[in-house]
Amino acid sequence: MGKSEFLSLQEQYEIIDPFDPSLMDGDGYVLTVRDDVVINYLEHINLISKEIVFVPPSFVAHLTAKSVFGRKGLSFLNSAKVHSGYVGRLALEVVNLNNSRRPISIRKSDPFMHFELVEREGDPAPYHGKYMFQFMSDNEVSKYMNIIEKNFSQIYPLAELREISRSRLLVSEEP
Repeated sequence: MGKSEFLSLQEQYEIIDPFDPSLMDGDGYVLTVRDDVVINYLEHINLISKEIVFVPPSFVAHLTAKSVFGRKGLSFLNSAKVHSGYVGRLALEVVNLNNSRRPISIRKSDPFMHFELVEREGDPAPYHGKYMFQFMSDNEVSKYMNIIEKNFSQIYPLAELREISRSRLLVSEEP
């Protein structure tokens, strides 16, 4: 998908929140890190994205790590796909495997992961599993439930989404 289409989806559905135009990178967006972290040698952690992502049901998202972190010895364990219909912050699984055996520091708001959308074909089957709405506040969930209800109510199981939102992995109101 090209930049103009990405920006059109951003305007329609707020696919990235918060959105910073300076983080557009070619045809995609660069997600940042929510918290300062230090990853010790051989330590595995989940980095949480600062941004909420919404992958509209007609798309899937592909993730690619910023090479600067790979060059430091950070290994990425996630699959490189985000399901169609997913809404939430991403947990990016990493392990420090650098040759010097030194800690790797990542600062809050560091550009970390390329996020690109690819249009999919066929009937939509949006994600509505246990990680939907992860690390989102009640206000953020409400905002995206409104977007889903307004634009995609015919393809999401809304009652199930409401139940998932009540049992989601939580974050404080101030992410």
